[in-house]
Amino acid sequence: MKVRSVLVTGGAGYVGAVLVPQLLMDGYRVTVYDTMWIHGDILPRHPALKVIKGDIRWMNETDFTGQDAVIHLANISNDPSFDLNPELSTDINLNAFEPLVIMAKSAGVKRFINCSSSSVYGLSENPEVKEDHPLVPMTLYNKFKGLCEPLLWKHKEGWTCVNIRPATVCGYSPGQRLDLAVNILTNHAVNSDSIKVMGGAQKRPNLHIQDMCDAYKLLLEAPHEKIHGETFNCGGPNHTIMELAELVRKEVAFMTGKDVQIVVTPTNDQRSYWINSDKIKDVLGFVPKRTVKHAIRDLVIAFQSGLLPNPMTDTRYSNVKRLIELGVK
Repeated sequence: MKVRSVLVTGGAGYVGAVLVPQLLMDGYRVTVYDTMWIHGDILPRHPALKVIKGDIRWMNETDFTGQDAVIHLANISNDPSFDLNPELSTDINLNAFEPLVIMAKSAGVKRFINCSSSSVYGLSENPEVKEDHPLVPMTLYNKFKGLCEPLLWKHKEGWTCVNIRPATVCGYSPGQRLDLAVNILTNHAVNSDSIKVMGGAQKRPNLHIQDMCDAYKLLLEAPHEKIHGETFNCGGPNHTIMELAELVRKEVAFMTGKDVQIVVTPTNDQRSYWINSDKIKDVLGFVPKRTVKHAIRDLVIAFQSGLLPNPMTDTRYSNVKRLIELGVK
């Protein structure tokens, strides 16, 4: 079945702000359902786009009527934001998930793409963390991402369901986040005198935001028999935090002439894992086309072009700071 209409929950966020315009360009009818807590409505005006300002906890079956597919991005994103209000975060990230799946299926949606996270692996010394690796989440945010996956499988008969576990996304977006590893490092390298590395030995997979969008678009059209009931890792090159800092330092020096210092400090964040993304390559032919260097360069250009004003102080670039400012409950 050809997918023509797509509902994107959380579609006005960091990834959605890049993905939704591209879906429109590809000819899809798109509905975005988002609280608009972070950036507000930053999406383009388009005759094939419907934007609903709302909380997924209050969705009903009619919100899914006429949709061929759902891309579920909406959640309270990252550990500090989750910890601000654990009850709210639990409601949105876990309790709202299965009812949403049930309503979508009942309304006749034919495909459900659940955007999980590679952070579900938590801590692993295995250099090849594949999809069957045990989940050892170290925070509630990561734990709930993992718990939602089998909830989708409970309802998998009769339509197409897939879980995808992306690496940490990086690069420029109109809905920019500067609270993710590569983005944090690049912001500080360009806009302050030094990069602070907390720890440094932790291993992290990364994925350029455009490759993330390419993967979601691929899952919209992939044959049912290739993706139904499957879970896919999705990541580009794996690096340690210190390696990322060195990449940022070199790229910023090359593009701006700035000599950036790296300052190492202790950290309590022990999450460390490298993911293997061979499955999505072998099954769907998906290989990331971009690297961390591309993400760094995109961000430097965005800073230089004035696309990200007040990057060190504007709360829109940090989920936790923005939620504190809004007093979200």
